[in-house]
Amino acid sequence: MFHLDADIPEPIRPLAWLLGHWEGAGVVGYPTIESANFGQEVDVTHDGRGFLKWESRAWILDPESGQKVRPAAVESGFWRPQENGEVELLLVHPTGILEMYYGNVEPARITLHTDSVLRSPRAKEYSSATRMYGLVESQLMWVMDMAAVGQQLQSHVSATLKRVE
Repeated sequence: MFHLDADIPEPIRPLAWLLGHWEGAGVVGYPTIESANFGQEVDVTHDGRGFLKWESRAWILDPESGQKVRPAAVESGFWRPQENGEVELLLVHPTGILEMYYGNVEPARITLHTDSVLRSPRAKEYSSATRMYGLVESQLMWVMDMAAVGQQLQSHVSATLKRVE
């Protein structure tokens, strides 16, 4: 069972349920790619300042054995709580994409949309996304919709992760 650490700074307390090491699996798909199952690990930490650090690693899974086939997405970033239950999520990807999300924090639920997306000249075309994170029966569940490579905003990825102590 996760316990709120007394030394968590007040500004990040609304996000404290994200803290920890999470592992699980999900599904990725889009009109321009073949759907696949993936595994994911997420580490959410803090160093005493008013933000959380986010590190996520994912890999494609063999549909029959469940074994790792190849690396998939990697993202690093920071959750920055703001006043009035608002939050920013800043993410960087090794594929040349930087995202800034903005949204709202409710108890055990965060709803975000991209405020801006920056791409390197060789990164894929990607214009916007939404994400929702929720704590449901002690599991971190999340979904992402994306508008990219000429497609309108639509479902792209979802996963369910368990906190590993």
